[in-house]
Amino acid sequence: MAWRNHSTITEFILIGLSDDPYIEALLFVLFLGIYLLTVMGNLMLLLVIRADSRLHTPMYFFLSNLSFLDICFSSVTVPKLLKDLLSEKRTISVEGCLTQVFFAFITPGTEAFLLSVMAYDRYAAICHPLLYGQVMSTQFCVKLVLISWGLACLHAFIIVLLAINLDFCEAQTIHHYICELPSLFPLSCSDISINVDILICSILLHGLGTFLPISFSYARIVSTILSISSTSGRSKTFSTCSSHFITVTLFFGSGLIRYLMPTTDSSLDLLLSLQYGAVTPLLNPFIYSLKNKEVKAAVRRTLGKYL
Repeated sequence: MAWRNHSTITEFILIGLSDDPYIEALLFVLFLGIYLLTVMGNLMLLLVIRADSRLHTPMYFFLSNLSFLDICFSSVTVPKLLKDLLSEKRTISVEGCLTQVFFAFITPGTEAFLLSVMAYDRYAAICHPLLYGQVMSTQFCVKLVLISWGLACLHAFIIVLLAINLDFCEAQTIHHYICELPSLFPLSCSDISINVDILICSILLHGLGTFLPISFSYARIVSTILSISSTSGRSKTFSTCSSHFITVTLFFGSGLIRYLMPTTDSSLDLLLSLQYGAVTPLLNPFIYSLKNKEVKAAVRRTLGKYL
């Protein structure tokens, strides 16, 4: 599949985060630490859930998939960023840019659907505890994850098609550290109004289609929690759901602003992408492990077997 444009452009130049060698060195150490912690934290959560049979429940099945997605999402952007921080020539081929556009969307796109599924799971567990085991069967959980991947893949193909249909003249400098569709629009010398409209509509459909079920689920959860007379019951439920809410707020907030707001080539665009592309995947395993007593107990049991 070739990139449709009328120029001889074979690669793009990425501006990156800084031109100062000293700042680049500090950023390299910072993001290397973030990437290693992200991989190790999410991998630890995956292994603990896998090893402890007490965590073989729908909630932790979805959480393990979230950890896998966070490892994938971080690996799409951060390794390239680390390489560019050590290189004088920050370039990416047209094919590589197109590939990054696809994977930089399919992974967070799947995560958005998965967060919606996780909210429904908590709603079913808290609001309909007697029917929970029957509703959230293993088969149903697997189907929900597969549907999440399938819908995100379909949406990612739409995003890539928008990128393929862009015409580039001579501009080849991307004012960003990765290839994202909003950053490619300013480089196009053709009319992008239809592309922008399709992007906004698809993002709104994707965002609202996943965020509204989350909002509905949490509204019902809060209503149910307020009716619990036991203080310990309220505390345990709030502890579980607050972790999910923090993740949702960080992820949706930065992601929607990045894709819906016009690209300004400012530091805000970089910060938003770093927030949902590097920081959120790092925070997820720590939020769930530090705020969840079951996970902390499972970590201690797992470590106790080998120490």
